[in-house]
Amino acid sequence: MAHAVKELFPDAKLAIGPATEDGFYYDFDTDKPFTLEDLELIERKMREIIEKDNPFIKRIISRKEAIELFKKLGEHYKVEILEEIQDDEVSLYEEGGFIDLCRGPHIESTGQVTAFKLLNIAGAYWRGNEKNKMLQRIYGTSFTDKDELEKFLSFLEEVKKRDHRRLGKDLDLFSISDDIGAGLIMWHPNGAIIRRAIEDFWLAEHDRADYKILYTPHIAKLQLWQKSGHLDFYSEYMYSPMEIEGIDYQIKPMNCPFHIHVYKSSLKSYRELPLRYAELGTVYRYERSGVLHGLLRVRGFTQDDAHIFCREDQIEDEILGVLEFTIFILRTFGFENYEIYLSTRPEKYVGSIENWERATNALKRALSIKGLSYELDVGEGVFYGPKIDIKVKDSLNRPWQCSTIQVDFNIPERFDITYRGKDGKEHRPIMIHRALMGSLERFFGVLIEHYAGAFPVWLAPVQVEILTISERHTAYAMLIKERLKSECIRTVLNIENEKIGYKIRNATLRKVPYLVIIGDKEVSEVKITVRKRSGENIGPLTIDDFITLIKDKIINKSNEL
Repeated sequence: MAHAVKELFPDAKLAIGPATEDGFYYDFDTDKPFTLEDLELIERKMREIIEKDNPFIKRIISRKEAIELFKKLGEHYKVEILEEIQDDEVSLYEEGGFIDLCRGPHIESTGQVTAFKLLNIAGAYWRGNEKNKMLQRIYGTSFTDKDELEKFLSFLEEVKKRDHRRLGKDLDLFSISDDIGAGLIMWHPNGAIIRRAIEDFWLAEHDRADYKILYTPHIAKLQLWQKSGHLDFYSEYMYSPMEIEGIDYQIKPMNCPFHIHVYKSSLKSYRELPLRYAELGTVYRYERSGVLHGLLRVRGFTQDDAHIFCREDQIEDEILGVLEFTIFILRTFGFENYEIYLSTRPEKYVGSIENWERATNALKRALSIKGLSYELDVGEGVFYGPKIDIKVKDSLNRPWQCSTIQVDFNIPERFDITYRGKDGKEHRPIMIHRALMGSLERFFGVLIEHYAGAFPVWLAPVQVEILTISERHTAYAMLIKERLKSECIRTVLNIENEKIGYKIRNATLRKVPYLVIIGDKEVSEVKITVRKRSGENIGPLTIDDFITLIKDKIINKSNEL
C-alpha cells in the first residue's frame, strides 16, 4: 500500500505502518487529505504491484547508513524513528524499487497477496500527540482467500450498524459537544433512564452483598495524591492542579484515597473486617484527543468502584466473593462469555516483592478454586498490586475490558491504616480494589453495541408505546397508559393523526420493546393487542395479563422479550 501511495502521490511522506489484530494501517504526511476516490486509485495500483510479483529483498545495514538513506529520500519521519533506535544495525525491505524500514519478516513476493481491501481514512497525530502534525491514516485488511475477506467485510458492516456513537444519536441517548469539551459525556433523558436502571440495580445488589455506600469529593489536596503514589506513577493521566487559598488541589483520578480516609476516621477491630466500601464515583483522567472514542474512551467517567479492607486470612474468600459477584452482574446484563487475564508486577512498582508474590498467589488460588481459565499478562499490573481483568465478549464475540480485581498491600502502608487484632495489637489490613462494570460510560457503550440499541425491557427507556388507530380510541388509550404508569412501567402514548403503519414503523425504529395497538376491537372487548419489537403480534390480552407478562420480564431482568 505504501508503495502504491508513493507512486500515485510522490510528495507523500511515510510515517509508520504496522500490522494490527485484524488488518494494517499506514500513516502519511500529505498536503491534501486522501479521499474515498483516492482509495480506489490506490487499490488499483496495489493490484498492479501484486501482478508484477516483485520479490521482497531484505537488507541489513548500519543505523547510520539507514539515516543517510532516508535523509536522501526526504523521509524525515523514518529518520526520526531511526535516531531513537538503539541497535547498531537495522533491516530494510525492498520490492520493485520501493524501500522501507521494517523488522519483517515478509512473504516471498508481492504476488502472494490475494484478498485485500482498503477500509477507511482517518486523521492521526504523529506519535499520538496532538501537539504534533496531523497525518492521514489509511486502514486496510488482507486475507488468504476472498471468502474470508467477504466474511470480515460483512462483520464490519454489522459493527457499523451497532456503532454506539450513531445509535446514541439515533436513539437520543447521549452527546458530546466541543463547546463543553472533548471526552465529556452528557446523558440525555433516554440515556439517563437506562443509567438510573443500572445504578438502582447496582445499589440494590451491593446492599444485599453487605457493601457500605460512600460519596466522596471530586477534588482533594495535591498532597493526597503524593501520599497515595498516584502523582509518581499516574501523573500523565492527571490534570494540572488548581490553587485554592494558596494550597494546590487536584481533581480526582481515583476514589481509593478517599475510601482510605473514611476507614481511618475511626478505630477498627478485627471483628469489623471485612469492611466493604462502594461508590459510584466520578473521576477525571487526561486522555489524548487522538484516543478519545465516544463512550469507550473518555475524560470524565463514573466508576462502579469498591474497596474491601480485610485481614490476610480473609483475602481468598473476598476474591472468590468478588469473582462470583462480577459474573452475576455481567450475566444479568446478558454477557455469558469472558476472557480472563492475571496481570503481574510491572517495571515501576511500590512495595516489597514478597507482598507482590503473596497478592499474586492469592489471585491465582481464587481463579483455580472457581475453575476459571486465564492468561498471564506479564508486567501489566498496576503500580500498587497485581490484578485480575475480565473482558466480556459481546454478541459479535468482541472482547471488552470491564471488570478488575486488584490486591493491594502497599497503599495501606502508605496511609498507615490498621485494625486492632484479637491479640490487642495493631495490624495492617489488606486492601482489595475492584470494579464490576468498570465505568458506567464505557459499560453503557458496550451495552449499546451488544444489543444494537434494542435493550431488554428492564433497561429500555420506553418500555411500552401505545398507538391509536383513530381519534375515537384516545380515551381508552389514555386509561391504558395511566394503568401502566401506575405499575411503574415506562409508557408513552401516540395519538397523533397518522396512519397506524407509520406509527408502528417510528416506534420500531426507536426500538421500543412493546407496542400496544388500540382500535375498535380492543375498545369493544376491553382488551389490547400487543406487537413485539420483532414484529410478532400477541393478544388480544387483558391489561392485567399484559402487566403480569411485562413485570415478570422487568423483575427477573430478562434479556428476552
